[in-house]
Amino acid sequence: MTKSFVVHPRLLRPAMLASLLLAAGCSMIPAYQRPEAPIAAAYPSYADANPPASPNTAAASSVAWQDFFADARLKELIDLALVNNRDLRVAVLNIEQARAQYQIRRADQFPTINAVASGSRSPGASGSTLSLYSAGLQATAYELDFFGRVSSLKEAALNQYLATEEGRKTAQITLIASVANAYLSILADDELLEITRQTLATREESVRLSKLRFDNGVTSELDYRQAESLAEAARVAYAQQQRQRAFDANLLTLLVGRSLDGSLLSGPSQTAPRATPLAQMQPMPDVPAGLPSELLTSRPDIRQAEQQLLAANANIGAARAAFFPRISLTVGAGSASSQLSGLLKSGSWGLTLAPQLVLPLLDAGRNQAGLDTSKAARDIAVAQYEKAIQTAFREVADALASRTTLAEQLRAQQAQANAEAIRFKLSDLRYQNGVANYLDLLDAQRSLFAARQAVVQTRLAQLQAQVTLYKALGGGWTEPVAGGVSLSKAPATRP
Repeated sequence: MTKSFVVHPRLLRPAMLASLLLAAGCSMIPAYQRPEAPIAAAYPSYADANPPASPNTAAASSVAWQDFFADARLKELIDLALVNNRDLRVAVLNIEQARAQYQIRRADQFPTINAVASGSRSPGASGSTLSLYSAGLQATAYELDFFGRVSSLKEAALNQYLATEEGRKTAQITLIASVANAYLSILADDELLEITRQTLATREESVRLSKLRFDNGVTSELDYRQAESLAEAARVAYAQQQRQRAFDANLLTLLVGRSLDGSLLSGPSQTAPRATPLAQMQPMPDVPAGLPSELLTSRPDIRQAEQQLLAANANIGAARAAFFPRISLTVGAGSASSQLSGLLKSGSWGLTLAPQLVLPLLDAGRNQAGLDTSKAARDIAVAQYEKAIQTAFREVADALASRTTLAEQLRAQQAQANAEAIRFKLSDLRYQNGVANYLDLLDAQRSLFAARQAVVQTRLAQLQAQVTLYKALGGGWTEPVAGGVSLSKAPATRP
């Protein structure tokens, strides 16, 4: 039902104040209670996996990446990636988009006032013409939020905005860990290429000697062909490692978001100084795992899932409010006259109020379906929140297991490589003196090559496991306390 009437200007201020007070309304958003974390109270027990933290040991989430990584070249690559990476740029722009959406919802709580001017001419009785001119200010269909529908939508938009901020932090953590792992992979590729070059040179010399011994009738053609086969196998491995090195370099270039010169990405054929070998990398600090419950506050992806849960919870409030009357108000203040020249004359001013009440009676179940949809979306958000917690728990547990086992594996494989090197020297000496056959020497060559490769690969896995643990514990999104500029363009607290 709609009814229009004119109010004296003196009543304008009290009427507007009353409408703004009523607009605060009530909230039908369900009381939020954080779901219980569906994980164990402690991580699986691994020997030396989670050493007790000293008083000076900081949690991973509070250690800035500039303090965690010691390699100067890696730090420069991460800096470039944080500026140029397109995925992180999209995450930052998503914050701006969500912030604008929140501003739109927040603006719905206040009346929109427009300047309005109109004029009309229509035929009247006895061939006359009726004219009407008006000008003034008008607020059209301003909803009085008695039941909290508008405020619930605003709250949902706010939570979505905060979720995008946490999503930006998650993107930064992932980017930093990806750049570090790609950089470490390239260092490993360079070491593997060097090992293969040395092995290939040794095997080519064996081919030359075997050919010479065969030509002089000292050995059979079998020894010569076996040496030739091993040399070609080394060339195959070299080609494969060159291809893998190119793949890793391309990945790092994509992550950094710009082309890399020789000073940042040295290669086997480049004249730039070679990067620090894996064995000489400065150790990254051991970060304590803490308790699984700490992941709820240290992992941005978990906080993002919770903000999305809060947004879904707020949407239920808006869906509930749809069952109740919706009251809107159109207010106009200005001048009206039958003549254009009379708009500014005394006595032409007035105020118009046009309230409207809409009460849903028969909607074929539309409002109920909207409420059911909102509740289902909330249940989905709960499951996604719990899954985020479980995934984080699994990632930390895997990283702790890797930290424990890879250290022992590296020690054992280094000892194996040393033993294979001695075995190769002894086999070569026995072969040169005619004590052992050529098959023993070839087997020693193959085993030494495989053992040296395994040492590099295990050392790479150990370093990458440290990076993964740092990431899994929520490290990488904080900035140094002194100095440093935060990448975040939006505050983490509610605006």
